[in-house]
Amino acid sequence: MTASETSPLDRLLAIMARLRDPATGCEWDSVQTFATIAPYTIEEAYEVADAVQRHDMADLKDELGDLLLQVVFHARMAEEDGHFAFADVAAAISDKMERRHPHIFQGAANGGHHLWEQVKAEERAAKGHVSVLDGVTLGLPALKRAEKIQNRAAREGFDWADAAGPRAKIDEEIAEIDAAETPAEREAEIGDLLFSVVNLARHHGLDAEAALTDATRRFEQRYRLIEQSAEKPLRDLSLDEYEALWREAKARLAAAG
Repeated sequence: MTASETSPLDRLLAIMARLRDPATGCEWDSVQTFATIAPYTIEEAYEVADAVQRHDMADLKDELGDLLLQVVFHARMAEEDGHFAFADVAAAISDKMERRHPHIFQGAANGGHHLWEQVKAEERAAKGHVSVLDGVTLGLPALKRAEKIQNRAAREGFDWADAAGPRAKIDEEIAEIDAAETPAEREAEIGDLLFSVVNLARHHGLDAEAALTDATRRFEQRYRLIEQSAEKPLRDLSLDEYEALWREAKARLAAAG
């Protein structure tokens, strides 16, 4: 295959290898480590999600490329250390997908989500996990990790019968926040409140992380309108003036659809 016929993926792998060359590569790329690159990997994943949220397909293409670069970067560093290469990463995920879908790739009679969870449980056992909570990564956003922990426990029967349980727990946690006597106690109780809110969202079939993201987006939209509408510096506004502008911004956005 000539240079002009090189696949886009092979081209990207070659670019990363050249950037990482300790003698002739990029002075920044060549000295990075797994630890220094990991934050960029997380950031790029969020930027992919942001492009999806905005329905921006051109930006999504670019952000997926940035995320792919992160995979290539980690794989190249692992290859340099003699652990694995990009091809091993691709082979491992291919093996995993086929293993978790035996009803599609292996002709198993029964499949679906139940079988997926069974195979995942077998994989966790093979890794030496002893708790159903093992393997929920610490790097997840806090709300998403809480949801995953709750789902794991719920599958074993540790769950409220319906949404009334976590709803009552929210009232209980608010009362405990009010009764807290130290900052440490108050922090713990607020954490319990957030955990209960995630539980309530889960019982309503909602994603707490997505719900908070959407709420933050709405706040940002409304506050930007306040900035545009205010006739004096925002810090000079009274709470009543802020409230009036807030209601106006909310109405304008509702009318705009």
